[in-house]
Amino acid sequence: MCGIAGFFHFEKDRPANAPALKQMTDVIAHRGPDGEGFHVQKNLALGHRRLAIIDLNTGEQPMYSPDQQIVVVFNGEIYNYIELREELIQLGARFTTTSDTEVIIHAYRTWGVDCQKRFNGMWAFALWDESKQRLFISRDRLGEKPLYYAVHDQSFVFGSEIKAVLAYGVPGKPRLEMTELYLSMSFLPAPYTYYQHVQQLLPGKFLLVDENGIVEKTYWDLPDITEKDLTKDKARVEKEFEQLFHDSIRIRMRSDVAFGAFLSGGLDSSCVVSAMANHTSKPVQTFTMGFENKQYDERNLAQLVADRYHTDHHVGIVSSEHFEAALEKVLQQYDEPFGDASAIPTGHISKYAAEYVKMVLTGDGGDEVLSGYTTFQGEKFAAQYQRVPAFVRNSLPVLAQLSARPLRGSLRYKLNRVSKVLQASNLPFEQRLLNKLAHTAPENIASILQPGLKTLSFFEFYNDAMKGCRFTDPFYKLVYFQHKVTLPGDMLTKVDRMSMGYSIETRIPFLDHRIVELLYGVDKSVKTKGYINKVILRNAVANKALPPELLDARKKGFTVPLRDWFKEDFLDQKIRKILLSHQGAIFNPACIEKLIDQNKKGEFDIGNFIWMLTVLKSWMDKSRQSRDLPAVTENAA
Repeated sequence: MCGIAGFFHFEKDRPANAPALKQMTDVIAHRGPDGEGFHVQKNLALGHRRLAIIDLNTGEQPMYSPDQQIVVVFNGEIYNYIELREELIQLGARFTTTSDTEVIIHAYRTWGVDCQKRFNGMWAFALWDESKQRLFISRDRLGEKPLYYAVHDQSFVFGSEIKAVLAYGVPGKPRLEMTELYLSMSFLPAPYTYYQHVQQLLPGKFLLVDENGIVEKTYWDLPDITEKDLTKDKARVEKEFEQLFHDSIRIRMRSDVAFGAFLSGGLDSSCVVSAMANHTSKPVQTFTMGFENKQYDERNLAQLVADRYHTDHHVGIVSSEHFEAALEKVLQQYDEPFGDASAIPTGHISKYAAEYVKMVLTGDGGDEVLSGYTTFQGEKFAAQYQRVPAFVRNSLPVLAQLSARPLRGSLRYKLNRVSKVLQASNLPFEQRLLNKLAHTAPENIASILQPGLKTLSFFEFYNDAMKGCRFTDPFYKLVYFQHKVTLPGDMLTKVDRMSMGYSIETRIPFLDHRIVELLYGVDKSVKTKGYINKVILRNAVANKALPPELLDARKKGFTVPLRDWFKEDFLDQKIRKILLSHQGAIFNPACIEKLIDQNKKGEFDIGNFIWMLTVLKSWMDKSRQSRDLPAVTENAA
């Protein structure tokens, strides 16, 4: 696990500047505190920061082929490197290290750019082929590892984080037309960023860069199927999943350093820990982060798993006292607005775990591949609800909303949530999806933005993002959207930036591409039973491995009690100071103040949306200060 950066001048007689490369890698030193390396030759510069996990003594980068014709810088892990190494040796390759990086070099020599299809892992790498005078840039299938790039000053510039690209000198001018999309989703999906000159490489894609320019190609995609292709063979799916799950755990436990697991108390991470315990004779180091608010806390469930598998268990806690430090860390690590509040506990657990280990396995991705989110239950409910007579469907949401008005606290929140679910169930899928993502009513987003700001709407993005989806059933449309958009753009971005911010590697067994491809082709009748989710995981692993209390527990997720935090006077004053400042604002402060008041009075649960606004406004203020940007006017776009 590392950080990479570099640049290629399209003018081949223009020499690369070594100090510029050093500046790019210095700003991502947190991704690789164990060492640095550089390759500067003619018009090419490749830099690397190393976090040593495998082959501690001979795995330095950049790494070269024996004839010096190929050089690579690599961020990530190729989990099946041992099997590939043996295959390549039989084909005539001669290795001088035991690292997975050298496997990339020989795999490219043997199979060309198709080597990507052979890798089981997470990666972003840049490989220079001297004979072809070509740079080969690749990002893994699901987007676990990031890759940002820009074309600036007749040069191709890339890095593991945006800050590395900006350190080269790429202008940091905000792309304000992204504001509505950010407020709708809490993040910006690839290929977009909040910078006019910087973009993300999409998962499953690669770039070929030479003096003639840049060509983008696809090497992997989700299976090209429709509903009629989905399997209902429950027994086969569960058996195959069980085998792949354990094999995915096994190869992700390959490490030359101490490692452990994030244990939330949910099904996914608990199953990961149970499988890890079967593949090692040593106690698994497990890490749990809890909250003082019992409604959000799963420490007791995590402890049950830790006790059953005799793990070396570590427990921490997140409170509102951590808010300011968490906000600063989010601004530092993401380089652009990132509004998923679960980045707060993810950062804390990463910092805590880094005191003991350098690598952890996590349960991320399970909700996407197993269709485990409550939104999938919502889609099943919507399909049934739309068969109810229209006058009943139109009346029930209003009745729930009216019943909530005289109440306060948890009962009002529940009734408001019921009203929201009933209203959304009457809507087309894409509108229902927006309602779920936005953390507030879409009309609130429109009222917050000042008139005259040209923006990319969620629906414009949605129509483009879904062009490759052949499903018509909303349940499977949601599966596609989560794999393509929210998984890489939100969940994996959250985990990568926060874990690497504390120099710790995360590995995600549920995102083994073999598991993804298998489960993507499974009928929803196999994935769910009524409103019980993750039936495949329950039958294949959990029912045999986990305590009954955990199996029956209500899903909580890694959420933060922001609605309660923002009722505290100190934080209330803090967010008002940030959000209601008029300097350079693109927002309507009166509308924002109304939302803050509604949250504080307990009328609506909009803490997450207030957090999103706070991150965005803080980033804008910080950007102007650090890059001397002009004040944003309401007509800027």
